[in-house]
Amino acid sequence: MAEEEPLLPAEDPPEPPDAHWRNGAAFWILGLCNNLPYVLMLSAARDILDTPRAGQVPAPPPNGSRYDCNPVSTGAVLLADILPTLLLKLAAPFVVHLLPYNARVIAAALCAWGSFALVTRGAGAAVSLGGVVLASAASGLGEVTFLALAGFYPSYFFLLRPPPRPTEPPPPAVGLTPGEKWRVVKGVARHATPLAVVYFAEYFINQGLLELLYFPASALTHDEQYRWYQLLYQAGVFVSRSSLRCLRLRRVWVLALLQVLNAVVLSVAVAVPFLPALGVAFAIVGGEGAVGGAAYANALLNVAEEAPPEGREFAMTVASVADTAGIALAGGAALGVHRLFCPAPP
Repeated sequence: MAEEEPLLPAEDPPEPPDAHWRNGAAFWILGLCNNLPYVLMLSAARDILDTPRAGQVPAPPPNGSRYDCNPVSTGAVLLADILPTLLLKLAAPFVVHLLPYNARVIAAALCAWGSFALVTRGAGAAVSLGGVVLASAASGLGEVTFLALAGFYPSYFFLLRPPPRPTEPPPPAVGLTPGEKWRVVKGVARHATPLAVVYFAEYFINQGLLELLYFPASALTHDEQYRWYQLLYQAGVFVSRSSLRCLRLRRVWVLALLQVLNAVVLSVAVAVPFLPALGVAFAIVGGEGAVGGAAYANALLNVAEEAPPEGREFAMTVASVADTAGIALAGGAALGVHRLFCPAPP
């Protein structure tokens, strides 16, 4: 009697020619949608904090400051927009794997919807800041989910294709031991630390300095100048994050030095106005965004390439904490700068 041939595991069908572009487009859309609420809240920070003055002539700043200060620093919006994200990211490496990806995405989408619903009500700064908190929760949960999916992901909706099956049988599914997790964290730190410095410097600029970098002679109002700063910053981030194939860097610390230099230049420009025109400030802010986007994309790609396969998902989740921690520290520093240049009226 002839021996039966052993059954071979079913092979995946061959990848279609457009699979690479479909996957790239899927993650591009996911990242864009995930960042939208977070970015809009920060770009509209002055509008969120401003007291409505419909039909009124804007009064001079009550403290006599030439900076046309808001009573509350835009750093307050930054803290409301980042602290929930930081808490989620700190807890994520230990608990988020208990939730399936679909549940995480639905929760992030509901938080994003709730954030817009609260902020657009215009019921006062407190309610609006509650909407900002929901935007932060949506962004934080979405980021740790999509970064983990970038390393290992199942079929998602209709655009993202599943990865090919490994040619060799996978190792037994076991969790990382505390020692293995610590080794992963040490490997991540060499890229995550300069990333944290980059994000501290750029958000200190965005929410600590840009509200004070005011050009009274410009045809644009103060609020309009602030919105243009934020738009140009986000444009720089968008371009640099989307052009990773054109600029691949292993030494993220170089970008950290550039961002610190930007922060120093703009700090001096706030204290001693020396920039000749608003356009110069616009150019610096656009470059600041490009540096930040390049640092984020290159640091996370370095982590993904260097982490062991069994620890890649954990490494990506841990690495995502670095930029958030830098942003949270920048929010505190922004409040201090606001108090320095905008003293409370007697």
